[in-house]
Amino acid sequence: MSSQARLTGLFVYPIKSCAPITPKSAEVERRGLKHDRRFMLVDEHGLFVTGRQFGMLVRITANPGPHGLHISAPGMETLTVHNPRGEARRRASLWGQALSVLDAGDQAADWFSTYCGRSLRLVHADAAMQRPVDPAYGQSDDAVAFPDGYPVLLISQQAIEQLSERVGRPIEMGRFRPNLVVSGVLAHAEDAWKRVRIGPVLFDVVKACVRCMFTTVDPVSGERSADGEPLKTLKVYRHNGQGITFGQNLIPRSKGSVHLGDSVEVIE
Repeated sequence: MSSQARLTGLFVYPIKSCAPITPKSAEVERRGLKHDRRFMLVDEHGLFVTGRQFGMLVRITANPGPHGLHISAPGMETLTVHNPRGEARRRASLWGQALSVLDAGDQAADWFSTYCGRSLRLVHADAAMQRPVDPAYGQSDDAVAFPDGYPVLLISQQAIEQLSERVGRPIEMGRFRPNLVVSGVLAHAEDAWKRVRIGPVLFDVVKACVRCMFTTVDPVSGERSADGEPLKTLKVYRHNGQGITFGQNLIPRSKGSVHLGDSVEVIE
């Protein structure tokens, strides 16, 4: 790998499926980047809700503060949500996993229900919520908050550039919702990595990320692409036995902070 490989993108999604924040550095915790997908929306049955059903979620911005989130969206008043307390537990379901989560309260529920036009509640992954990583890919004590399956997602900048060339127009990295973007490597070089160090933090590279229709949602407007891109093109050259893959899932193996410009070293 090129010695010029660097971390050039950092994305944190405080609420699952909503807009990212783009800090210059991020603390890496056991369950991923600090603040990343620690909140999620559920329906009246406790089933998780994402941009697959409501593309408009990508237009919601949530900025973490010391005690909770400041949330805004077009046409809505700004909402402040305090981190829920331990007595507000409820049941939720995420990809078939039954979870004990904290409810963020009626004010938040009313705000999101009004915005989406459907009864929804905002829930929080506190320290007491237990959600293990698939044991086929992780260790027995690996855990995750509300990402689809793994704590961290990495994509090479060159992979998105290659995809854009194939589609014939610029494709936004935001469609793929990575946490870490690496430049200075060949397109999809990450597919061959097993262990990497980014700045001071060690990660295991455990599984390719399988893609769905959410990639066809414009990350700015929330509208679904009429031509099925970029999934249509990805199906041509990124389809394998797992499905359509793009990017790699990582599990942190040490703590620390990563910063834009950090070197990326392939250990294995």
